[in-house]
Amino acid sequence: MIVKTIPSTWLIEQEHRLDCGPFVKGAIETRKKIQTLACEKDHLVDLTLGGLSGMYHVGQDKIVWAQDGFHGMPFLRSSDILDADITESLFISRKQVAGNSLFQCPAGTTLITRSGTIGRMTYMRPDMTDTAISQDVLKVVPDTSKVNAGYLYAFLKSRFGLPMVTGGTFGSIIVHIEAENIADLLVPRLGAVEDQAHELIQRAANAQVESGELRKHAGSMVNEICGFPERLAPAARIFAYSSANSNDVLRRLDATFHNPIAQQAEALTKAANGIALSSAGVLGFESNRMKQVFVEEGYGTPFITSGGIFSKTITPERYLRNQLLGEDKTWRINEYDTLIARSGQVGGIIGRGVWADSRLDGFAASPHILRLRPTNEEFPPGYVYAFLCLTDVGYQLLARTAAGSSIPFLPLDAVLEIKIPTTPSLQQRQEIDELVKRSGELRKQSQELEKEAVALVERAIEGGGR
Repeated sequence: MIVKTIPSTWLIEQEHRLDCGPFVKGAIETRKKIQTLACEKDHLVDLTLGGLSGMYHVGQDKIVWAQDGFHGMPFLRSSDILDADITESLFISRKQVAGNSLFQCPAGTTLITRSGTIGRMTYMRPDMTDTAISQDVLKVVPDTSKVNAGYLYAFLKSRFGLPMVTGGTFGSIIVHIEAENIADLLVPRLGAVEDQAHELIQRAANAQVESGELRKHAGSMVNEICGFPERLAPAARIFAYSSANSNDVLRRLDATFHNPIAQQAEALTKAANGIALSSAGVLGFESNRMKQVFVEEGYGTPFITSGGIFSKTITPERYLRNQLLGEDKTWRINEYDTLIARSGQVGGIIGRGVWADSRLDGFAASPHILRLRPTNEEFPPGYVYAFLCLTDVGYQLLARTAAGSSIPFLPLDAVLEIKIPTTPSLQQRQEIDELVKRSGELRKQSQELEKEAVALVERAIEGGGR
């Protein structure tokens, strides 16, 4: 419970609004701080393309789904816009998007979650333009003749802009914001700082795009060398039938393990001279399922969940009490680990993987994350990650191991039995490894540049806007 005493004049200024949201989130204090700055100020609506029409969402439009990228385009929900990789999104019909321009927006737009958890933001990168954005995301399209797109994003994301955005929420059960609620938000004009912040945000966006291209190249190399198709099936599980050798059902009787797509993926790895991950020197780790006690920062180990590892911005979600961990290393994430989401519904994040760059080194992993750690120089960590997480063959082999009915999970021993191709030469594996490592460095660089841009704007405002 939050208790706060406010002057009655605030109620008048807010047109006698009596819900507590605007008064406890710091929106009014922040607005008054901006008003006292020595610099010029503009209302947000005056800086968007077309005024109020430059802040919009798609509205209540029933989604028509598509099975592939030919008939559809990636559909980004409010949680998807925060992910580093959007290539595994669901597809919406291109025909539907063509009939409603509000689904899309140009690069440089600030995307703001407007329903549920309000105020999470991302910058529309060039690689995101061929996507459709859900109704739960507000698009703020800057008029670049009046304001730099990167600066506007950095300000709205700062600790001065964010409270004013979230202060405009309304609703009881599921809160929302609309364009009208933030149209009069004050944006300080900071001169040269705006150019500097914009350049940093653009560099951050470009680093993310380049990182994605390197990952795509690494996956394509594995496919090309091993003779794998780019896509085996439109989904992890489809209605199908097949037969299996009696020896193959001694350990697994569930039909999905023996589905024809999984059998095809297994045959492809066999043709590529695959050997088991365990035989290739890959170790597997899963966190103990103990009671988790969380403490304040400085008294615990940074903790991250299976959902958090996919985020563009890696930050500790909580801090796990150090005394619980002791000498137990099964919780620790090491740089260059391959992280696999082990729980959830097939077709969701289960079986999807993330490369652990240096931002995740030393984190404690949720029990819902499997960590694969190569120890054999002949199978570099980037190559292991590329095969499992950047090819559809690798994903189908991971997804087939899912066991359980209500909430499936990936058994670690079954994952370590997956065969990794030995067809690529050692030099080719090392080239793929370098691509993946460079991709991870760029992701880290992107996060640091964005953080630097926001900090630059905050320091300028703290300094009086001069």
